[in-house]
Formats: sequence, structure tokens, C-alpha cells
Amino acid sequence: MVSATDNSLSAAVTRFLQYLRVERNASSLTIKSYGEDLQALAEYLTEARGACPDAAELTTLDLRGYASAMHAAGYAKTTIARRLASLRSFFRFGQREGWTKSNPAKPLRNPRKGRSLPHFLSSGDLDRLLSAPPAGDPLGLRDRAILETLYSAGLRVSELVGLNDADLDLAAGVARVRGKGRRERLSPIGSFAAASLRKWLKVRRAARGPERAALTPVFVNRFGRRLTTRSVGRLLEKYLKATGLDGRTTPHTLRHSFATHLLDGGADIRSVQELLGHKSLVTTQIYTHVSTAALRAAYEKAHPRAK
Repeated sequence: MVSATDNSLSAAVTRFLQYLRVERNASSLTIKSYGEDLQALAEYLTEARGACPDAAELTTLDLRGYASAMHAAGYAKTTIARRLASLRSFFRFGQREGWTKSNPAKPLRNPRKGRSLPHFLSSGDLDRLLSAPPAGDPLGLRDRAILETLYSAGLRVSELVGLNDADLDLAAGVARVRGKGRRERLSPIGSFAAASLRKWLKVRRAARGPERAALTPVFVNRFGRRLTTRSVGRLLEKYLKATGLDGRTTPHTLRHSFATHLLDGGADIRSVQELLGHKSLVTTQIYTHVSTAALRAAYEKAHPRAK
């Protein structure tokens, strides 16, 4: 157990991560990300000073030096912004614990970043991708159900692999999804995805026998264990190569495509926000820019006096 009076950086970080786990109910991925960000700070300080100081000794000047070092090393602006956000949260925790009176990370400004539009697939490209897994093979049925569900429900890949049998109500066409911050929502499952899921679940149950539905992962590997996010990424890469589709495509691209196609089809932005499980409408608004950009491209291509 780490003492509450030990203000070495490593001890303070350990208490902070425990706070995130116990009091904030943060996911393991979030805790891992904070830990890596703060470990990067410790490594920088050790290199710059020869030894890592106590957390209470750190100043805004120290942290500015860290930010400058990240810029000089060529880190992406998004990475720098995330690490600075981690520092602000860490020192807010320090104020709560009482080992610092002020937050030395608060004056640091995030680097300005251009807003890149998310990559998405056209309806035709999606049809090619979704029909790529072989229908006569059990794993092909699984893979088709995975791709159909990602696109039909607009799920994050972590939400998809976290699904259990008890989360599905195929008759009603919905799934209970656990998103970021452990927030739950109901996501719609279209008829194509529901049909693919039924076929996959039938062959999975035939191979494995009766199971305890509440604990059974929907998507498993050939050994019966829950699929990982990386496994989903690998199977998508296989079908991208088979179809010759854009290599930039990731599982998250299907979520981008889901949102873009909904807005193109006339869905209102607040409905899309709810379906995606976004906490803020600002996050969802990026897809309105995607739709506008697509309209502009179509206009410039088709109108004789567009250029």
C-alpha cells in the first residue's frame, strides 16, 4: 500500500490511478492511458534532471519544458494535448490530496490542431465489404455478423467485443451497449445485422453446446474465448485486401460511415448523438462537416460552372 504522505511522483501516480479505478470507476483502458502519460513525464524529468523530483516540487516551468520537448521530438498534436490533459487531471487530484495548492499544468495551452474529417466508406464500398466474408464457413458467418453489427449499430470496436448474449434482443432489434465511462445505451440492430447474428449464434451454439447466456460473449475466437479489439482489426484487414478497399479503413471507419450515412439520409444530429453515445453534441458535429464536404465534392464534379 502506498502511503498518502509519500509524495514521490511514482507514489502520487499510483494513488491517482487507484482513485480513478475506485472512485471514478474508470475503465482499464483509461487507467492504462493515464499511467502511460504520467510515466512519460517521469522519464522526461529523470532524463532532464538526472533524478525524478517529488510531485509537489513540479512547477509550470518544468511542465512547459516537457511540452517543448514533445514538440521538438515531433509528437502529434493530439498526443501532446492528451498528455497535457492527463497532467491537469493529475494535479487536480494533487490539490484534492493537499500536496499541491495550485495546478501547475493549468496555464499550459493545448497545441492548435487542424480538424481532420473522419474517413468513411460509400454505400457501394460497404456492400462489397459486408459481403466479403464467406457465408459457408462458421468463421465467415462470425465475421459477417461482426461487420454488419459494427455498421448497423455504429458501435466502437470495444463495445462490440464486450457484447454478451444477454445484451441482445434480436426480436426487438436492439442491443444493450456499454460505452465510454461505463455509460449504457440501447443501440438499434437492423434486419441485415440481426439475420447475420442469428446465423452466427446458431453455428456457435451448435459447436459449443448449451451455455449460460448472461456470461457468454457474442463473438468468440476458434478456441471459444472472447475476441479482442485487435482480432477484429486483423479480420477487417483481411477483407480489405480481398476487396481492394481503402487501406485506411479501420473498425472505427464503420462507425464513421454509420453516422455520415444517417445524416446524409436526413437524420437529425441529436438523434445521431444519442445513437453514437456521445456525451457532447460538439463531438457529433464533425459528421455534419463530412456531409457538407461530400455535397461540395459532388457539386464541383457535376456543375458546369462550379470551378
